[in-house]
Amino acid sequence: MDVVYFFREAGIVRVPFFSYDQTLLGLFTAHGWTWNRARREFIFSRDINAKHLSGILSGIPCVWVEEDSPSYCRLQVYGFWERTWETAAHAANLYLHDNTSGYCVPAPHSQPFAFPRPIIPPEKLSEEWRAKLEVELRSRKYSPQTRRAYIYYNRLICRTLQKTPEEIRPDDVTEFLAFMEKDKKYSASAMNLAISAIKFFFRHILKNDDIGEKHRPRHDGRLPMILSKEEISKIFSLEENPKHRLLLMLVYSSGLRVSEVVALKKEHIDLSRKVIYIRSGKGRKDRSTLLSEKAARYIVEYYKFFNIDKWVFPGQPASQHLSIRSAQHIFDKALRRAAVQKNLSIHSLRHAFATHLLESGTDIRYIQELLGHSSIRTTERYTHVAKRNILAIKSPLDTIF
Repeated sequence: MDVVYFFREAGIVRVPFFSYDQTLLGLFTAHGWTWNRARREFIFSRDINAKHLSGILSGIPCVWVEEDSPSYCRLQVYGFWERTWETAAHAANLYLHDNTSGYCVPAPHSQPFAFPRPIIPPEKLSEEWRAKLEVELRSRKYSPQTRRAYIYYNRLICRTLQKTPEEIRPDDVTEFLAFMEKDKKYSASAMNLAISAIKFFFRHILKNDDIGEKHRPRHDGRLPMILSKEEISKIFSLEENPKHRLLLMLVYSSGLRVSEVVALKKEHIDLSRKVIYIRSGKGRKDRSTLLSEKAARYIVEYYKFFNIDKWVFPGQPASQHLSIRSAQHIFDKALRRAAVQKNLSIHSLRHAFATHLLESGTDIRYIQELLGHSSIRTTERYTHVAKRNILAIKSPLDTIF
């Protein structure tokens, strides 16, 4: 969701979900807020306030609307262009940002502010089918992320086609995949995951093999964009927050996934052996990776200063670890601060770790083990961006003059 809307009403605060957002769903659920399945919205207690939410939803644009209040005096916004919670009021008009046109348009102050409620098609995957699917997935020890994805895509195809699972035919699946690509712009990875989810449901729940192997979309042959050592050094040196700096350092120096670094516990870091243990990484696999000398010295001081007990990177509340969204937001701010003009995610630090090791002559098999790749083919893509051998080649222009 691009913007989160909070509507304060009698006794409650409600947050309608106009589109699916797995991160927000997990964040709200973790804080114990109630999900209303029929109305597709979260329900908060009325005593929650806007400033408290700004700490939880760091970097997410929010709009807070009081019940039956004139929009020119009681609308509050947060997170637009990095600003804090403030009342967006003017003498005559309140200007709201129109995401469709890209312009700011005046909102009439004579009417109470109301966001149009979208028409949401009814669910066609019954609770009984959903429960059976979850039981089957749990019996095979599928990870929580896979379980959520499989349930989501089976729910999505039923809702999109407005058909129950028993009514869906092979041609319907093809139509749904075309919808994912054309209307929703899903990636090839997401479409492949949807195919696996739908096939699993039909084969193991409906006991129906009519949905055979579909032509899976090909992945784009894109290479990762790599940060140079100079750019990474600049990012670290300009980051003044010690917690944020350590998080970025560990992703780069140990090649961690963002889901792994935010879930690090104090017991996972062996300072004496300079090793980081990753528990239940991707594919529910444990592995160990290296801990740099510089990061180890920094961690010792970090532990003392912040009195770290459990999570290396506590979140809000401190009983939980930092969210993936917050980690990405930290990296985005660091990138802007260092004036690095590249469209990157925090995962780019992991790409840089692998590429820089390869350029320094490290065997690709060792890099595969450190990264936790099941197949060497996944690791081999870094050979296309590493400069180890390319640096020895001279451009023909340099040989002319």
